[in-house]
Amino acid sequence: MTWRITVGLVGGLILLGGIAMCITPGPGIGGIILGLAILSTEFSWARRLLWRARRYAHDVRLKADHALKERRVRRGRGSAS
Repeated sequence: MTWRITVGLVGGLILLGGIAMCITPGPGIGGIILGLAILSTEFSWARRLLWRARRYAHDVRLKADHALKERRVRRGRGSAS
């Protein structure tokens, strides 16, 4: 029981820090994922949220990569004319 409380407190604090960093400068998504990863070792609800957060982070990365490629293509076409 002491272990679950410790995991809950540490994971919860890191999770809250990650949420705060979404508003303030800092790696917010990383903090959220780290907090959920710690919490998921003991809590099944956190495991489900971690899966969703990882999927969200992956989707955001793919969109950013796609936007960067489009920007490079547009820049290349504009300078070739």
